[in-house]
Amino acid sequence: MQTVSPNHPTPGTPTLRVLTYNVHSCRGTDRKHDPARIAEVIAAVDPDIIALQELDVGRVRTGGIDQANVIADHLKMQAHFHPALHVEEEKYGDAILTALPSRLVRAAALPSIGEPRGAIWIEIDAAGRKLQMINTHFGLRRRERADQAAALLGPDWLGHERCRSNPALLVGDFNAVPSSPVYGLLARQLVTERPANRRRLKPTYPSRLPLLRLDHVFTNDRLEAASIEVIDTPLARRASDHLPLLAKVRVQATIDRDEGKSEPMGRTAASRGVG
Repeated sequence: MQTVSPNHPTPGTPTLRVLTYNVHSCRGTDRKHDPARIAEVIAAVDPDIIALQELDVGRVRTGGIDQANVIADHLKMQAHFHPALHVEEEKYGDAILTALPSRLVRAAALPSIGEPRGAIWIEIDAAGRKLQMINTHFGLRRRERADQAAALLGPDWLGHERCRSNPALLVGDFNAVPSSPVYGLLARQLVTERPANRRRLKPTYPSRLPLLRLDHVFTNDRLEAASIEVIDTPLARRASDHLPLLAKVRVQATIDRDEGKSEPMGRTAASRGVG
């Protein structure tokens, strides 16, 4: 794994570019496996933090390479990888990449039916704040997705004090559209995209002719998704079966009641809409 200097500079502003992207084992719509092409799609939008799903590491079907670290090397970032599926030397799962100082907090399985699913949580030093980021890939069955969402909202993940007291993000491929029950479950406790964003956001799947928006960004009320856009370029339509989703997130003002400072400027629970 590539290492990152602890002295790597953090951004001068509390705004970060966060990308979530299901890369389909780097297999494009032209059936070619090409991690360098995935890296090129990502580099074109210059994100600070990248969440990837469906990565192969050491799998025969994709030449035995470590896709997480190949992409990270192209981008000069560090990769934190969690194998949701691990059979002998073959691994398949999700990763978070960044050049910012970061550390792994938790990587674990989620309740699953059939194909194993998991999540990975890292802490990132961003402009002096400890940003918590969780990347996941939900299952295909409604009950399975509900169990996975409940687990991530629980005390081991987003309900943990570290997530409740710091800016936190949940991103990934949820295999659920904004009108679905699992999206609603998450949106009742987290901040979703602004209504203006929800109205104009394009679908993310399938990439050649997008019909469904399965990829999402959720934050707690210590972050604001200032803008969210689907990256729909000719190269992105070839590189994977999903289109990447790019969010610009802003750290909110902190609260300190004891010192009479302001509340966080995130939306209240009552104002968090479901898409």
